[in-house]
Amino acid sequence: MVVSKEVKPHIALLPSPGMGHITPLFEFAKRLVTNHGILVSFLVITADASAAQTQLFQSPDIPAGICIVNIPPVDMSNVINENTLVLSRVCLTVQESLKLLRSILVEVKPKVLIVDLFTSQAIEVARELSISVYSFYTASAGLLAFSLYLPTLDREVEGEYVDLLEPIKVPGTRPERIEDLLDQVRNRKIDEYKWFLFHMSRLALVDGILENSWEDLEPLSLKAVREHEYYKTVQAPPVYPIGPLIKPDEFITDKDARIFTWLDNQPPDSVLFVAFGSGGTLTSEQLTELAWGLEMSEQRFILVARNPSDASASAAFFNVGGDQNDPSTYLPEGFAERTQGVGLIVHSWVPQAAILGHSSSGAFLSHCGWNSSLESLSHGVPILAWPLYAEQRMNATLLEEGVGVAVKPVVQPGKKVVGREEIERVVRLIMEGEEGKVMRRRAEQLKESADTALSCGGSSYNSVCQVVDIWKSLV
Repeated sequence: MVVSKEVKPHIALLPSPGMGHITPLFEFAKRLVTNHGILVSFLVITADASAAQTQLFQSPDIPAGICIVNIPPVDMSNVINENTLVLSRVCLTVQESLKLLRSILVEVKPKVLIVDLFTSQAIEVARELSISVYSFYTASAGLLAFSLYLPTLDREVEGEYVDLLEPIKVPGTRPERIEDLLDQVRNRKIDEYKWFLFHMSRLALVDGILENSWEDLEPLSLKAVREHEYYKTVQAPPVYPIGPLIKPDEFITDKDARIFTWLDNQPPDSVLFVAFGSGGTLTSEQLTELAWGLEMSEQRFILVARNPSDASASAAFFNVGGDQNDPSTYLPEGFAERTQGVGLIVHSWVPQAAILGHSSSGAFLSHCGWNSSLESLSHGVPILAWPLYAEQRMNATLLEEGVGVAVKPVVQPGKKVVGREEIERVVRLIMEGEEGKVMRRRAEQLKESADTALSCGGSSYNSVCQVVDIWKSLV
């Protein structure tokens, strides 16, 4: 008797450059292999690769079912320059790198290709090869709703969105305040907007959207994109909430061990973790005010110190894990000595998820990138919201007003930076005030909800099973 053996679906994933895009797609790849028996080819754009990206794909812990396929680096010297903004640089790097995609897909032979927000140029190549295409949406469901509405907004609104007198009424979900709009839509005349509109207009071309969120975190936006008449009219693809997909607690190196030795000696929920993600930087003036505010608050803290930049809030985006710096050259004189024992200053790249998962971590001063926000909530840690660029202002407002797990500091009228007194106030509020305790309880509820969503039978687990069943039918 011959027993038929189930053929495993073969899926290819194609993230755009940047750890904020690579990390969640790679975690999804690992879950597909481990939980669902999928074979995965993970296509890596190697041009402009950061040190952190290189280290990730050299790890010995990559599951056997994942094959890393490096797309050869291309010469970008005639395409980008030092003035090219972040999204344009990402999209141009993708555009040049994907000239080699057809031959790679012919060799790899996947049944499904999963692109992300900024690799949608791959859609036509995949279609020509009869490969089904899905989009992994790495940002919030709220931004997904806005993105699906953007082509209509582009046709109907004359002039700049930032000149509108009222919030933008996104169908079925929260209105977006003008001051919160993401950077890429604040000037319609520049390439950043044209690239963003180009890619968001192409969401309707895929067979499904995998959204890195879950039902309890964003019920209004998820219901809107699935049920509101507008999204049906524009033929939005099915949306599958599969999150929160975050980096697991990382392997702790000898270099990182001192952080956890220090944390082990602190009381529960007593440490404010201060970090601005993989690409965020502060100005020199703002970093000085932050340091003074932390010292004045008299609260325990871990500060991830990074060279300040007066040019761009995203200055570290393409140099993640690679910058060398000496905090004593840019932090206030004597700061490290005066805060010794209360604070710990570490250099620019740390095992963030592991720190947030430590019992001593009580709050997270964060730029509110979506991955960092999900990591914080998945560990039950409330957020002191400090948005810097991209869609982070939208995320901060959602977390503060929509979810109730965050507080934003206020910039005083006429000032360009958050002052040290305000920083002292909000740090004390979130670490020892009654409002902070309420936020911490809400974050703990969402931690339990996230665990349930990802567990067998949970909403996100079931969403993945649903789409995996579709992929299996293609074999």
